[in-house]
Amino acid sequence: MKISKASLGNQLHHEGVSLLKRYQKKVAGEHGLPDLIKFELVTLLFSGLPGALGYGLRKWGYRTLFKKSGRGIIISKGVSFRGPGNLCMGDRVAIDDCALIDAVGSGGIGISLGNDVAISRNCVIQVKAGPVAVGDRTHIGCNTVISSIQGITIGRSVMVGANCYIGGARYVCDSREISMLEQGIWSRGPVRIEDDVWLGAGVIVLDGVKIGKGCIIGAGGVVTMDIPDYAIAAGTPAKVIKYRK
Repeated sequence: MKISKASLGNQLHHEGVSLLKRYQKKVAGEHGLPDLIKFELVTLLFSGLPGALGYGLRKWGYRTLFKKSGRGIIISKGVSFRGPGNLCMGDRVAIDDCALIDAVGSGGIGISLGNDVAISRNCVIQVKAGPVAVGDRTHIGCNTVISSIQGITIGRSVMVGANCYIGGARYVCDSREISMLEQGIWSRGPVRIEDDVWLGAGVIVLDGVKIGKGCIIGAGGVVTMDIPDYAIAAGTPAKVIKYRK
């Protein structure tokens, strides 16, 4: 499926649109100016505060920006939010230092994080044209990128190792007369990762893939096709090598 998406350059430098409007759309989404002002104040005052005081004030300040916020959330120093009005958080969600949670491009559907989700430092969860849903008790390792074009669903009690990549799409490259950057993108469909899956470090899960319940994907594997329930797969592309007993 071909996806219509404006290039980053057009989003940042769109002629005829004021700098404030461009900034508001890119950072706060389609919400009004009062929401942008509140977002700016919370970010300015609380984002970089160290220690227990910072934890407490971020918990109080950021939850006023979210669409839904549960109890006991932990937001560490330097976490960046975009489109927080499209973000739903369950109870006891923990987000470590310098993560980016970007729900701007979802058309209002956004990002949903279940209870007891843990997101490690430097992770990126980004919706470009489809939503992201992460189930209860799922842990996402450091430096992982989750980039949704047609939707990404991650089940409960999933372990995502460090440096993984989930989602994305492909550039259209039919013409040699036009740069690939200008030809748009296409996707094979949403990504679905069922409950109780373990992705080893550095695993890549491409668009249009379903990983069944209880699967294990070996470190460095590239998942290009569906993996059945309780399979252990590895390699590039990832292939089933045996099943869990």
